[in-house]
Amino acid sequence: MTLLRLCFALIFLSATSAFADQPTHKSHAISMFGDVKYGQDFKHFDYANPNAPKGGTVHMGALGTYDNLNQFVLKGVSAWGLGMIYDSLTQHAQDEAFSEYGLMAESIETPEDRSWVVFNLRSEARWHDGKPVTPEDVIFTFEILKEKGHTFYKNYLADVQKIEKVGADQVKFTFGGQDNRELPLIVGQMAILPKHYWEGKDFEATTLDPPLGSGPYKIAKVDAGRSITYERVKDYWGTDLPVNKGLNNPDVIHYDFYKDANVAIEALKGGEFDFRVENISKEWATAYHEHPAFKAGKLVKDLVAHENGTGMQGFVFNTRRTKFADSKVREALAYAFDFEWTNTNLFYGQYERTTSYYSNTELGSSGMLEGKALALLEPYRGRVPEEVFTKAYNPPATDGSGNIRENLRVAKQMLAEAGWVIKEGQLISDKTGEVLTIEFLLRSPSFERVVGPYVQNLERLGIVSTIRTIDPAQYQNRIQEFDFDVTVTGWGQSISPGNEQRNMWMSEVADTPGSRNLAGIKDPVVDELVIKLINAPDRKTLVTTTQALDRVLLWGHYVVPHWHIRSHRLIHWNKFGKPDISPKYMPSPFTTFPPTWWVDADKVAAVGGN
Repeated sequence: MTLLRLCFALIFLSATSAFADQPTHKSHAISMFGDVKYGQDFKHFDYANPNAPKGGTVHMGALGTYDNLNQFVLKGVSAWGLGMIYDSLTQHAQDEAFSEYGLMAESIETPEDRSWVVFNLRSEARWHDGKPVTPEDVIFTFEILKEKGHTFYKNYLADVQKIEKVGADQVKFTFGGQDNRELPLIVGQMAILPKHYWEGKDFEATTLDPPLGSGPYKIAKVDAGRSITYERVKDYWGTDLPVNKGLNNPDVIHYDFYKDANVAIEALKGGEFDFRVENISKEWATAYHEHPAFKAGKLVKDLVAHENGTGMQGFVFNTRRTKFADSKVREALAYAFDFEWTNTNLFYGQYERTTSYYSNTELGSSGMLEGKALALLEPYRGRVPEEVFTKAYNPPATDGSGNIRENLRVAKQMLAEAGWVIKEGQLISDKTGEVLTIEFLLRSPSFERVVGPYVQNLERLGIVSTIRTIDPAQYQNRIQEFDFDVTVTGWGQSISPGNEQRNMWMSEVADTPGSRNLAGIKDPVVDELVIKLINAPDRKTLVTTTQALDRVLLWGHYVVPHWHIRSHRLIHWNKFGKPDISPKYMPSPFTTFPPTWWVDADKVAAVGGN
């Protein structure tokens, strides 16, 4: 052992002496509550083909535009695909609920209470300029993100009390607050940034200079706002790691940006790009079948089932605006949305109605409140809506005929109870004389066909409603500043929720630009339940607490719930190979090409170059 390494070893022993009375666990992987699937000597993930060929080019179609290559700050609109240029300390396994395996980190060490974690870095980890990844890089990353990064990071990493170098290749995170078993996994997921590249630069500014990374791809060409090209790093340091075997196969991944979904679809059919996630049910049902390439088997559709949490999408009310401050008003407005008619006539019956913020998981609430969730919420009686205890939540339903007269009658009565009356055909506050107006702020014209019938129903209640569709950059700016009445948004959820819930629901971020608390929720009970969720000591407690939080959010009527589907809808040119196994927790390949797929040269030739 060199003198330098001996000194670092002594420092490490000193730094961890306070935990000498706690047994520690050192492993190649870490999970939330239990064992991991893959042992120390695993060769590759089951859902990856270790013999997948490398090579070829993938053309992707992206919506919108971009003006920033630094995805970690609030300013600007980031380009798609930037995550491919960075590595993190750990890699998530897509066939386990929440397990992380060492990527930059060779091993992970924690005590039983997980009050700290030590990551032992791989000596071979390198930046694209050949310099080694160091503990200083890890420390720099977390400090710069908390100080100057997107507001999300300040809340997400709030319980990281201290980060320090405790060995030549070792970095230690110490956590404050209450017991939070998720924190070692959270910090392992974060992309690591090179200190030597960012020092002396304005981290908060937008930039179109390709940043230095360490991941399997690097930026090869930038055409600001129009396209961006990534190329596979031929000497990528992590190619042969088990967590990367069979992944990151194309040589080139190129994105062209389109302002409109309809234009993008036509470009796909014309062979301008290769792969699209179709999130418009009408297009999935009707846009492709008559195309000659589809009939010839050259353009194909894949419906890939998954077991991901589908979360909540809905019309979200901005409760910072006085007209939406009363939950009775928000509840009444939900009666004017006819999901059943919409699903049949616009969505070709493809969707199920969402009735939980944690839908498609055991974390979602259903039926009457009972058991452990009832015991958890009982102390909050009188501080949460009484319906939490007396009713099973279900959004208003219709018979699908388009005649929702009875629902509108209920809505009218609720609005009257909240102090809104119809005068001369308009709904007016009997306290202020204000006319109830609603602007639906959208970023895509494709949603106008959904909002249009809703607006017509609202007009029957005397509500003056308009639809405003703006470009993605304007939309992002307005959403970040909470400058909207009602918009469409979604809160995706994992099957192991944790720290990210702060940024979605807590009072402390309700007025923080860029937070995900778009509804502006300021409820002390919600705050307490989020903290209880984060600090859940075991899976059963996590499930109970999340179900309780779900009920309180639902009965707050912050959204008019939308719908969900339990499959990824992929449309692509038949030029790719893919493993036989699709991971059950495969995230939506919305902005990236599925990392386990590859370009099949024989299929490319059969397609004819499209």
